Amino acid sequence: MRNNRSLAELCAAATRRLIGVSTTPRLDAEILLATALNRPRSHLYTWPESIPEPELADRFAAWLERRQQGEPVAYLLGWREFWSLKLEVTPDTLIPRPETELLVELALEPLPMNQAVAVADLGTGSGAIALALAAERPQARIVATDQSPAALAVARRNAVRLGIAHVEFRQGDWCAPLAGEFFDLIVANPPYVAATDPHWRQGELRFEPPAALISGPDGLDALRIIIAQAREVLKSGGWLLLEHGYDQGVAVPALLRERGFSEVTDFQDTAGLSRVSRGRYFHF
Repeated sequence: MRNNRSLAELCAAATRRLIGVSTTPRLDAEILLATALNRPRSHLYTWPESIPEPELADRFAAWLERRQQGEPVAYLLGWREFWSLKLEVTPDTLIPRPETELLVELALEPLPMNQAVAVADLGTGSGAIALALAAERPQARIVATDQSPAALAVARRNAVRLGIAHVEFRQGDWCAPLAGEFFDLIVANPPYVAATDPHWRQGELRFEPPAALISGPDGLDALRIIIAQAREVLKSGGWLLLEHGYDQGVAVPALLRERGFSEVTDFQDTAGLSRVSRGRYFHF
């Protein structure tokens, strides 16, 4: 059936359908509709009375149906912006979150602008953190690890498309692919959701890879492993920065101190929630 509804009508109807599904129903509707039209969102406001071609309206309708079932917009479109970088994302990778930009900001602080420092990003997923750091520190040597070959394939494609050549991607668990090398800084956004937390089976999280979300009964398994392993591959005085759950702002700094890290600090995100812990390790 040919669509006879204008862009304004389509967007309004879609917004109503997404209320209760999304926290940003109007924004989601506009992004999906504009992308289906291969136009910027401003087009919807400039030409609100125009009627899209049937095949474009059908594409939008199909995406809207999937979004109504809870599928994230990033997976529908196949990309997400992070640190002003347009990144490919797939169900093999975690969707980069705005709050993770705090991890990038803090990681950049101790890294000189024009110096050949060595940095590792553990569990890189789509490559978001590694590529953001690489974009800001062109002299750095960056190694990004992930246990998932599928995720690494996405990260490599992102690096190629963005023209970033000084990131090396290696397969393996956490610090294992770094054995025999030493780094000035290690950064990680590991899984930190407790297996007993019911939220990872609900809403949009249902569509993301469980291995990138779940980490043991208390959510700290991966963080414990990384903190223990990082000491073996950090240069003396090197930094470890870890994203963690909002309720782990006491536990993670405690784990860092137990493993001999000093200058331990926990940081809050823009919502005032505990988000990143940082520590420094010295070899004696």
